[in-house]
Amino acid sequence: VKAVVLDPRNDFKVDQTLPKKDVQNLIQLCVSRLLDTTNPSLSTIKMQVYFDTNYANRAEVLSEQHRVLEGRLAPMVRDITDSCPRMKEEMENVYRKIISYVLLSSGLGSPTDIEVVREVTAALQSVFPQTEMITFLSLSKKNKEQQLKSLAALVTGIRLYNKECGKGGSGIDDLPAVLNEAIPSATRTVDEGLNTCHVLAHQYTALLESMQEDQHRYTQLSSFKLKEALFNVRQYEAFLCILLSDAITSAQEVEKMNVQFAATMEQLKNTVQDKASVDTKDVFPLFVALSNLWTSFQDELLLLSFRTNMTNNLQQFSEIQSQFFPEEVLTSLLEGVTVKSDEERIRETMGTRVNASDFKNQEWLFPESTDNFDQLPIQYHGFCAHAIGVKGLTLPGNPAIGILKHRERHYVFRSKEAACIFAQDPDKFIELNVEKAQEHPELIQLLELHHQFEYLAPYAQAGNSGKWLMKPATKYDSSTQTDTHILPPTIVTSYEWNEWELRRKAIKLANLRRKLTHAVQTDLSHMRRENSTQVYLPKDVSTQTKRDNSSNVPRPQIFLEGLRGGSSPTTHMVKVNLTRAVDET
Repeated sequence: VKAVVLDPRNDFKVDQTLPKKDVQNLIQLCVSRLLDTTNPSLSTIKMQVYFDTNYANRAEVLSEQHRVLEGRLAPMVRDITDSCPRMKEEMENVYRKIISYVLLSSGLGSPTDIEVVREVTAALQSVFPQTEMITFLSLSKKNKEQQLKSLAALVTGIRLYNKECGKGGSGIDDLPAVLNEAIPSATRTVDEGLNTCHVLAHQYTALLESMQEDQHRYTQLSSFKLKEALFNVRQYEAFLCILLSDAITSAQEVEKMNVQFAATMEQLKNTVQDKASVDTKDVFPLFVALSNLWTSFQDELLLLSFRTNMTNNLQQFSEIQSQFFPEEVLTSLLEGVTVKSDEERIRETMGTRVNASDFKNQEWLFPESTDNFDQLPIQYHGFCAHAIGVKGLTLPGNPAIGILKHRERHYVFRSKEAACIFAQDPDKFIELNVEKAQEHPELIQLLELHHQFEYLAPYAQAGNSGKWLMKPATKYDSSTQTDTHILPPTIVTSYEWNEWELRRKAIKLANLRRKLTHAVQTDLSHMRRENSTQVYLPKDVSTQTKRDNSSNVPRPQIFLEGLRGGSSPTTHMVKVNLTRAVDET
């Protein structure tokens, strides 16, 4: 409805309420446009609406997938964390639910496969035996959920390691091999679609240029809707470029993950080897790393499926090309017409450049004078800003000619002449481009004119309308020279940066203000001189006054006999001296 109202050929007055007659006319025009299956413009708008409402970047797709997975597992997690088993059978029932959660969250195998369930059970019992259920049940709800995620990662890592060692891995697909084969195949499909778009765009452009140069050709080709077909091809090309960029990013990510996965697996093998038991702090982080890498492989597979579906669904909107312009028809129309590719058009103008001095009121940016030249947001999706409004063609612009910066927006051109004409009155040609977009509403999204039609902003950009464009950083060559020490030194030696040192000095000065020096002189101290005396120190002297000597004398031996008495009443004592003489010793 907005596109029909905007079209100036329909002569609707948008600044006032439409009368009943105009409303009926508007309805009739909209229905006619919707039922016109012979117009490529309708297919282009359908393509834009489909891509705008279905495409999402990597982060958005993965975030949505993880949210959906958590939503599906939420009832099971709630059942596990809220249960309070008391009997042995109830404990075993909760343990079986944990096994189911681990299996479903990992996505490795079917829960109905007995062999897969046995592997998961064995792996879980090795890190979380049933004897630890009591400890698990005593945790808070949040800690239970965290431990469930940790157990799922550990079991996944163990199963992947067992698969590598040939001791298990039932139901686990070789995702790295699948991705290494599928991503190049998907990239080739997008490349083939892009090549077809390039050929058709170059052919349509050549036919449209021949129509403008030759009146006979114009009469011959006016019945064909070549402009609408060109816009359809250019839009399809733009969307395929986005999908190809995503595919290249995925290929780079998978290549990095393959290296990390192989290195982690090799480190785990060296850690475990043939040991009967291994420290958990050495192997558990490696098991978790394997699980995270495998989750990334699963994410890349999901992204690949998403891009493949987008590519296949977009193709239906470009099939109208083969219906209206079969190969034999195009071949006959192109007889005697020179078809130039976008690359050839750019090469033809590589040696030319705008002379910035001829436009004193305009700012021109060149590669050598602008820092982020290749990253500047170019208007009109990089097409020539002059050719759109004047010729109604989407010709590639050559930034090497010079980028015109007008009102904080940047414009490129197909030739130096087109750049000079546009620079003389940019607002006039910008208005011509807007009018061309009103006639062909598919140009609003193709040329990124949402700032001109804010009420037609796409769904994907509705929340980012406040973002502003990146400004270029212009570079200039300049140099300066200064003398060495042209001024006398002004260093203050008494300067002190430490606040506490200044505080200490202040306290010291404050104390000195209250101090007085006193002097007293007496009769004893008057004219007193210093005296000194000298003495001889005592000497160390020793004398000897006696000598040691010894002698040996006989030991006295005297015996008394008869002291105890005898038979006679009187006692007769006899003294016997047996001591030896001195001279005998």
